[in-house]
Amino acid sequence: MPGSRTASCACGALRITLAGEPSRVYACSCLECQRATGSAFSYRAVFAKEAVAVVEGERSTWRRGSEAGRWVEQTFCPACGTLVFMEGEGLPGSVSVSVGCFADPGFAPPSTLHRASRRHGWYALLPGIGSTG
Repeated sequence: MPGSRTASCACGALRITLAGEPSRVYACSCLECQRATGSAFSYRAVFAKEAVAVVEGERSTWRRGSEAGRWVEQTFCPACGTLVFMEGEGLPGSVSVSVGCFADPGFAPPSTLHRASRRHGWYALLPGIGSTG
């Protein structure tokens, strides 16, 4: 599909193909994202739900709360455990895809770091990246 991109889990069993460009790209250093990724922050691209062309493969979901008190539903591969995408009460009509799952080192950088007060001390923001919370 022209103008599309596909994100997949580590083992390749779960794939999501999206049309067009993301509406925004962000990082988040809230404690929930740190736990979900096993890293110091998450790095995600937000697409309109209508941009989802196809989701292929077996998947599992887990719904959790957020620091803002809203639900977030994470979709991951049951074989390798990679969190590929998620939907959230705070972003209706959108899907947030883990940027690392695109395996594209040239992917756009985040424009914002959410929950900056939770970031690790060594994590310095590049010029041009705003922060919230």
